[in-house]
Amino acid sequence: MVTNMSERKTSVLRAAFLRSVPVMAGYVVLGIGFGILLRGAGYGVLWALAMSLLIYAGSMQFVGVSLLSGGASLLTAALTTVTVNARHLFYSISMIGRYQNARYKPYLVFALTDETYSILSDGAAPEGVDPDRYRLLVSAFDHVYWVTGSVLGSLLGSVLPFPTQGIEFSMTALFLASFTEQWLKTRDHVPALTGLLGTLACLLLFGARSFLIPAMLLITLVLTLLRGRRKGAAE
Repeated sequence: MVTNMSERKTSVLRAAFLRSVPVMAGYVVLGIGFGILLRGAGYGVLWALAMSLLIYAGSMQFVGVSLLSGGASLLTAALTTVTVNARHLFYSISMIGRYQNARYKPYLVFALTDETYSILSDGAAPEGVDPDRYRLLVSAFDHVYWVTGSVLGSLLGSVLPFPTQGIEFSMTALFLASFTEQWLKTRDHVPALTGLLGTLACLLLFGARSFLIPAMLLITLVLTLLRGRRKGAAE
């Protein structure tokens, strides 16, 4: 009995780690970039550790470096955070059913980054493993990768001269990689095309500074309408 339980724990741990490996490749590198950028702004390794452990917001942490170095007010920081991370309100809706009664719900909600969502959004878990534990471990592995990269970057930035111009583009590169992976894995490209065309339309209408929230609202509306029509057609 004890052996079977140990084997199941080892199985879910292995499955979660292997599923998170692509994120590790990106998060460690991106975390290093963040750590170097933060060190260049005058904030040491404890700042890098605390921000990545407690905030864990990817692109918002890159923006946060500018807010910290620029002496932004709490109100400005709060509004900027809401704007940058507003996308989580939309794509996380699809996870409500899976997370509603999950045993580790608080942490799963906290750790639902873009890349973790891209891994867990299909709802599939390896056969024979506890889905809640599997999602917890995938989320935790991704979190550890980001914290590790951030700390390494801060330590490297203190001993190696490194130009920080353009490092923030690394998050965009990872988003593109995640999008490409999703495109190749599914035959239904309607959601992806909706996102691309909707974002482009809002970018042209509202400009680079204000397009994010309208784009998210438009994409959510279109996908909701399309989902309703597909359900109606299926019935």
